[in-house]
Amino acid sequence: MTGPEREPHTAEEPTGAPVEPPVGEEPTAGQPRRSGLRNPERAVRGLGAGTLSLEALVLLLAIQPIRVVGGDLGGAAIGAVVALAVAAVVLAGMMRRPWAWNAGTVLQGLLLLGGLLHWSLLGLGIIFALVWAYALHVRRVILG
Repeated sequence: MTGPEREPHTAEEPTGAPVEPPVGEEPTAGQPRRSGLRNPERAVRGLGAGTLSLEALVLLLAIQPIRVVGGDLGGAAIGAVVALAVAAVVLAGMMRRPWAWNAGTVLQGLLLLGGLLHWSLLGLGIIFALVWAYALHVRRVILG
């Protein structure tokens, strides 16, 4: 290095700004835990919106294979799947609202109840409930 050497673990920069702890070390008691993201709230909202958008797409694409292979998927069941997909898209667009995360959890429960209409909807409900639980975990870790 051509510049002056710095102490590796100083509490403050010369400007008075706090120094981030090195990678792998926990912050001290006075420092908030930082995720390393520029806008953690936006990143978490994007994760939730992406999860719900993917769920809506999978639900809509699953209608025809369920009808062909599974057999007895009636009009009411197809309407329920389409309604769940529309609700997922609407919630994906409303992830800025604090209640949207709770509504997304309710949506996963409704999809699980869709298993009463057809067994494959129960399978999709289990898969997406696990994905949603992981998204909630990531949200809790990042936002605290």
